Amino acid sequence: MQTELTAEDESKDEFFERLAKLSEEMVARHGKDFSMGALVLAARWIAENRLGKLKTN
Repeated sequence: MQTELTAEDESKDEFFERLAKLSEEMVARHGKDFSMGALVLAARWIAENRLGKLKTN
């Protein structure tokens, strides 16, 4: 039995597809270490509510 996805589920699937494509591109251009680090850093910024607050030196 197959259930229909809600609009929210479809939206989340679209974001996962975009993340997968971006991740593949980053790995191809800069390797796994950079790609994992960038994604972990992004997750940390989300957790710390720092999105959009780019710090400059």
